[in-house]
Amino acid sequence: MFEIGASLREARTRQGLDFAEMEQRTKVRAKYLRLLEEEAFDQLPAHTYIKGFLRTYAESLGLDGGLYVEEYNSRFVAGEDETVVRARSAPRQVPRGRSRRRERRESRVVVAALVVIVLITALVIAAWKFGGPGTQKVHGLSGDKAAVARHAATAPVIVVKAVHGASFVEIRARSRSGKPLFQGTLTQGEAQRFGARALWLSLTSPKNVVVTVFGRRLTIPAGGQFQISAPARTG
Repeated sequence: MFEIGASLREARTRQGLDFAEMEQRTKVRAKYLRLLEEEAFDQLPAHTYIKGFLRTYAESLGLDGGLYVEEYNSRFVAGEDETVVRARSAPRQVPRGRSRRRERRESRVVVAALVVIVLITALVIAAWKFGGPGTQKVHGLSGDKAAVARHAATAPVIVVKAVHGASFVEIRARSRSGKPLFQGTLTQGEAQRFGARALWLSLTSPKNVVVTVFGRRLTIPAGGQFQISAPARTG
């Protein structure tokens, strides 16, 4: 057991960051970040939002977001869930006559649904049997080379994916001063895809991230800041 708020505050101040900088980095309002550090959870939205804020805040500071969520669950959620379960009332008894009427209605609905299914099946079989060859063109099986070429042209060139854990990621077009394309925390399994061929990337946890260009994995510098210039695909 550890103090959630004190730990977050200590990590933030150790890195010399203020709430304005953390708000920009996490996209969580500074007011909520301050309440997290004060453990004033009763002034925050529902448990789901609190846990999301905790995970994002912790991981943006280089901490284990899952550990903070587990600590919050053990202290503030587990007991509340148990109380809800205990307070849940027993199933209400339905009178036998009403139950039989309900069963009859459900039976009629099932029969009607079966009739509709049989009719639709018969129509499909008739259309297949009597329809002339070549009257139905199935998209994707017609050998449309132009469509395949369009798909290849629009396929993502550069993919940034959090594989081994979370990382705060900043991606800009072409250079450090370019247009922002993405800024936020990628949790494990999440990815961002770009058709642009020149990007500048900054990764707070580069060991957790895999970057591929046309499916080929790149070597990420230890500092986590680098520029990508992907060549045009030929053929």
